[in-house]
Amino acid sequence: MPNVAVVDMNGTKVDEINLADSIFGIEPNAAVMHELVVNYLANQRQGTQSALTRSEVRGGGRKPWRQKGTGHARQGSIRAPQWTKGGIVFAPKPRDYSYTVNKKVRRLAMKSAFSSKAQDNDIIVIDNITLDEFKTKTIVKMLSAVGSEKKALIVLPTVDKKVIKSASNIPGVKTAQVNELNVYDMLNADKLIIVKDAVAKIEEVYA
Repeated sequence: MPNVAVVDMNGTKVDEINLADSIFGIEPNAAVMHELVVNYLANQRQGTQSALTRSEVRGGGRKPWRQKGTGHARQGSIRAPQWTKGGIVFAPKPRDYSYTVNKKVRRLAMKSAFSSKAQDNDIIVIDNITLDEFKTKTIVKMLSAVGSEKKALIVLPTVDKKVIKSASNIPGVKTAQVNELNVYDMLNADKLIIVKDAVAKIEEVYA
């Protein structure tokens, strides 16, 4: 069972916590994590790109010159794809790129991501994050104190508007509740900062 120190907002160790082997101690499955990252990115695509085919481009109703005898290659329309201002071959059209992944695969990918971070010592458990006011400087100071000055994902047990708003101004820092976690954000972060109460929720959800 991985043991992780619990620190306060000043980076001082205040306790220790045992993380569940079934979630934080499995052998990470890289292929499954990759599948979920591809799925996440596909689901983020808007799919609004659009271009005109040769049947939709304006003009080109008349044959530009007669079929034979001109010395030119035969042409039927000045809006064919090889012409300037012609239509696009296999033009992209609005479509939905999203698709679903099997629930068991999704759970395995999440557990693999947690275990990968635990093996690399990139999980920081903090006893609590409390702010009296909306203050970005307080979050910056906390991140520096716990040793996370690059990209970080702060995992909260519940919605805390002061923490979420204060962290939103910091480049590379994201916040999420346990039910909002995804493999892409977890792997993209250098450090996973989890509030102690959120650890219990994670173990409850993915047990």
